[in-house]
Amino acid sequence: MDRDSSFSAETTDISSGGDDSLAGITVIVCASCRDETGSDARPRAGELLAEDTRQAALAEKIRVRTVECLGNCKRRLSAAILRDGCWSYVFGDLTTTSGADLVTGAKLFATSSDGLIPWRGRPDSLKRGLVARIPPLDMLKD
Repeated sequence: MDRDSSFSAETTDISSGGDDSLAGITVIVCASCRDETGSDARPRAGELLAEDTRQAALAEKIRVRTVECLGNCKRRLSAAILRDGCWSYVFGDLTTTSGADLVTGAKLFATSSDGLIPWRGRPDSLKRGLVARIPPLDMLKD
């Protein structure tokens, strides 16, 4: 089966407590990511990262979703942080315990005035692991 046709998503909408500015933030975790050994064992390392992220986001209004593949397999555990109307970020080289870093990045993103995750205060894993920054469609030029 083609990777793109196997897309599925699981949603956890964290809506109790937290800052209202976080309501427009979504963290997407690749649930099919394997650990550094490439093992097919379940739960996969990506599933563990997703659960760690959900736990870190419990008190925040951050949507945490999973997807079957972000196509970043060479960089192992991967996740993306999206904000309505702003740039999107893809990160790799994460660990199963990077959930708190993803939530910290999401919180920095939510309070950013220019639609970018500020470098200052960004956890090291989100500095080293940056794979791509994708502009919103309305920012593209012909």
